Amino acid sequence: MAQATSQIRLRWKSSLRWLLSIALLAVVVAAAVFHRHWLPLASRLLTASTLVTKTDSSPPAPHDGHDHAAHDHAHAGHSDANSIELSEQARKNIGLKVEKVQLQSFIKSTSVPGMIIERPGRSTIEVTATMSGIVTRIYSIEGEAVEPGKKLFDLRLTHEDLVQSQTELLRTAEELDVTAREIKRIENLIREQALPGKQLLERQYEQQKQQAALRALRQSLVLHGLTDAQIDAILEQRKLLRDLTVTVPSPTEEGGMIRSGDVFQVQKLKVSQGQHVNQGDSLAVLADHADLFIEGKAFERDVTDISRAAERNSPISAIVETNGSQPELVANLRLLYLAAKIDPDTRTLDFYVTLPNEKTRDAKIDEHRFVGWRFRPGQRVQLQVPLETLPDRIVLPVDAVAQDGAETYVFTPNGDHFDRRSVHVEYRDQQWVVIANDGSLFPGDAVAVTAAQQLQLALKNKAGGGIDPHAGHNH
Repeated sequence: MAQATSQIRLRWKSSLRWLLSIALLAVVVAAAVFHRHWLPLASRLLTASTLVTKTDSSPPAPHDGHDHAAHDHAHAGHSDANSIELSEQARKNIGLKVEKVQLQSFIKSTSVPGMIIERPGRSTIEVTATMSGIVTRIYSIEGEAVEPGKKLFDLRLTHEDLVQSQTELLRTAEELDVTAREIKRIENLIREQALPGKQLLERQYEQQKQQAALRALRQSLVLHGLTDAQIDAILEQRKLLRDLTVTVPSPTEEGGMIRSGDVFQVQKLKVSQGQHVNQGDSLAVLADHADLFIEGKAFERDVTDISRAAERNSPISAIVETNGSQPELVANLRLLYLAAKIDPDTRTLDFYVTLPNEKTRDAKIDEHRFVGWRFRPGQRVQLQVPLETLPDRIVLPVDAVAQDGAETYVFTPNGDHFDRRSVHVEYRDQQWVVIANDGSLFPGDAVAVTAAQQLQLALKNKAGGGIDPHAGHNH
């Protein structure tokens, strides 16, 4: 009986193993067939379980007083290899400035060297001696600002022709006075019928000849450099003019060479007190720098672009070099004209741009007036001639990008760090860079617009293990 029971149990266990094997095989086959339905659900459940575990778990204990978990959360989104942290002092030391990116139009231009020059035949006036004489007084000093009509020199006249012309003028004037008195006497006698009328006609004819001679002598003195007022004074006082005062020419005398209210500057005095000068000798050079020219030197490859800009009357910009400071940009200048031929030696074409000037100083010291000008002849410039307009571009100052081999970077603030971003530069000149609007930067993003190259050097020093002199501390 016991043996029969044992055999039944063995059969039951064998059957159970067989059924379990079949069931396991069926589950495997079903999972394989229906995996598209249950696998995504299982993945979501697993992800949710992981998030719950992370949320409920306690953070690790801080080490060395630094909360690494909090630090990583505060600076999420920046890679340590492309990020640099700066202290407030380091930012001030390198003059770091941050501005937001905006889309704008950019005028692409070509750069041409130039120099500020005086306007030929307009900016300077040579003051000359209108007659021979000795310089007895000099009123102005070099560098002084003088207005039209101001006294410059006193001359003691020694010109023989002038002395002779004045003598003839006085003699003719005296003869006219005598003739006038004689005519009056004859007219009285004629009224008394004591003299015939023929004598009166003879005297009147003589008077007309003397008046014609007087007019000719006046014109002669004007040609010698005397004014009508000086000639009238000679006739009134009956004295020869011994001294002559040389004054600053007025705009009307020089054909409107300066604008109303402007002044000349005594650029050079060429005589000294007591010096004898001949007629036509130069006494001084006066300069009017209220308007100047910029002489550009266009190479042959730029001639077409310069000519096209002149035809369109496009505004020209100039970058003026200054000592010890940033170059100064002067916009909206007018291209006046191009030279008629290319220089055969330099193979360049000269062209001229007008440059309005302005006073930076106007002071009076010891009875002398001095003015200073914003621009001066001899200063070197770079002329920016427009070529085309690029719309909807990201335009940044040239100091906002750092160059490292083939890569160009900008730096954007991220908390107390600055993250490095690689960008594509479409165009670059001396002042600006045009960044492609390709998604590397977006309008509204904040960017360091200065000291990008210094940030790049600091980042490289950090990666190499060296001490970064600009960074506050490295991680």
